[in-house]
Amino acid sequence: MTRHALLPALALMLLMPAAAAEAPAGYRSVQEILDASPDSDWHTPGAENLLYMDLDDGRVVIELAPDFAPAHAGNIRTLAREGFWDGTSIYRAQDNFVVQFGDVDGEDPARARPLGSARTHLPAEFQRPSQGLAITALPDRDGWAARTGFVGDFAVAGDGGHTWLAHCYGAVGAGRNNDEDSSIGAELYVVIGQSPRQLDRNITLVGRVLKGMELLSATRRGPEPMGFYEDPAQRTPIRSIRLASDVPAGQRTPLQVLRTDSRTFADTVEARRNRRDAFYKRPAGHVDLCNIPLPVR
Repeated sequence: MTRHALLPALALMLLMPAAAAEAPAGYRSVQEILDASPDSDWHTPGAENLLYMDLDDGRVVIELAPDFAPAHAGNIRTLAREGFWDGTSIYRAQDNFVVQFGDVDGEDPARARPLGSARTHLPAEFQRPSQGLAITALPDRDGWAARTGFVGDFAVAGDGGHTWLAHCYGAVGAGRNNDEDSSIGAELYVVIGQSPRQLDRNITLVGRVLKGMELLSATRRGPEPMGFYEDPAQRTPIRSIRLASDVPAGQRTPLQVLRTDSRTFADTVEARRNRRDAFYKRPAGHVDLCNIPLPVR
């Protein structure tokens, strides 16, 4: 079916009466599974690991991954507490790739923002030993790694001896130069396109977006070749980036994340692997790591 034929078909499916779109007996959609989940299958991320990026249009919530990038997570906390990003901008939006934010003048010593008490050199944190990690493994093969799954709230890949965060949609990474230890977490990017898994183990990933991705993925794209805005007026202003733990309780964004070691999560993965609603005629029997969005409520 061509793209032009598919769109009307999908629109028709959405307009069909509920009775005509019944799923086979016994099948539960992801939403039905989530609606029936017990509260014990959800958890609240620690406020010390949540960043609030406040934009004019709303708030983006980022969860840090100190188990994978402890030095970067620590530096990012310092930068947030000292207001490094307040008044900066999203200065890059490359189509089907990333948005990037921070100090657009960071490479110019004469104009760069002071880093305060943040560290100015960090080790590359591309991967870590698998020992001590509780991994919820996926059942399907992956073209990029021998093993994939989740550790806590984070999509991971591994080779048995080492495990690393995967460049899925919404992943947050620390921009660097050619030297692998040239990132300090001051310039961050978020994946807004198809997962660039070739970057796994080549850049330090520091976390993932839990809420507010629509504010980033809808950012006006910058010019070719890399999406850096030539006109400063096109940049998206960042009001502030703060740690949730530094925000008064009444101003925090309440959210819970589905535990990836729960039965509910396993059921949602299977529901995505084998779609059996009225529209899908041939269940795929496979799901890619980066095609499993982490449920947040």
